[in-house]
Amino acid sequence: LEALEAAWDAGIRAVVCVGTTLDSSKKAVDIALEAARDPECNVVVGATAGIHPHEASSGTGALEDWVRDLPGEERDVIVGIGECGFDLYYEHSSPQNQETAFRSQIALAKDLGLALVIHSRDAWADTYRVLEDEGVPEATVIHCFTGGTEEANRCLELGAYISVSGIVTFKNAEELRDAVKVVPSDRLLVETDSPYLAPVPHRGKPNQAAFVPIVGEMVANVLGVAPGVVAARSAENARTVFGLGRLGMPGKAGIG
Repeated sequence: LEALEAAWDAGIRAVVCVGTTLDSSKKAVDIALEAARDPECNVVVGATAGIHPHEASSGTGALEDWVRDLPGEERDVIVGIGECGFDLYYEHSSPQNQETAFRSQIALAKDLGLALVIHSRDAWADTYRVLEDEGVPEATVIHCFTGGTEEANRCLELGAYISVSGIVTFKNAEELRDAVKVVPSDRLLVETDSPYLAPVPHRGKPNQAAFVPIVGEMVANVLGVAPGVVAARSAENARTVFGLGRLGMPGKAGIG
C-alpha cells in the first residue's frame, strides 16, 4: 500500500486499478478490497476487469464467467470493463481475435452497467467501426488517448470521454496537446497508465498514481487554467464515469 500512501500525499483520493488479463483483473479486485479493509488507507480504490488486445487470443469467456459469479462485496469494487480494444502496432493477438474480444467486452459492460475502458493503438478506423456496430456504452473512456484533434472530435461524437496520460508532457506530443484543447471540460480525464509512461521529469522511471497531478498540471497549462480547475473537474468526471461515489470517494482529486 506504499503507492497508495504516496498517492494520498500527492492529493490523490481515488485510484482505478485496471485489469488486462483474468489474473491481473483478480489482482486489481484484491488490491481494491485490501485498500477498503485497511483502516490506515484513505485512498478509495476501484478495479476494472478486462482482456487487453495483446491477450485477446485467450478469449473472454473465463473473465466473463468470473465477473458474473463474483460475490457482492468483490463485484461491488469493479467499476469498469477493460481495458479492451485494438492494438495493431504490435498485433500480439490477431486483429480478428482482438475484434471478437472487444465486441464481447462492450456487451459485458452494457449488460453490467459498467464503464468501458478502451485501448486503441494504430486502430482508429477499426475502433470507430466496432463502436458504431455495437453501440457505445454510456460511460466509455478512451484510455491513454494518443490521437490528434480529428480523433478526439470523432471520439467525442461517439459519446466517449478522453483520458490523457503522461504522454502529454513529452516534448514530441504537440498533436496530443492540440487535441486536449478541443475536449470539453465535462469529457476530460487524466491518468497515469502506471507503471508505464511516467511524465516528465520522471520519464524512464516506473509510473505511479502520485504522478497524476503532473499530468493535470500540463493539461491545465495547455488549457490556460489553474491546475485546481483540471483536478476538480477530472475528479468529478471520474466519479460520473466509474460510479466512484458508491465506493465513498472523498474530496476532489485526479484519478491515477
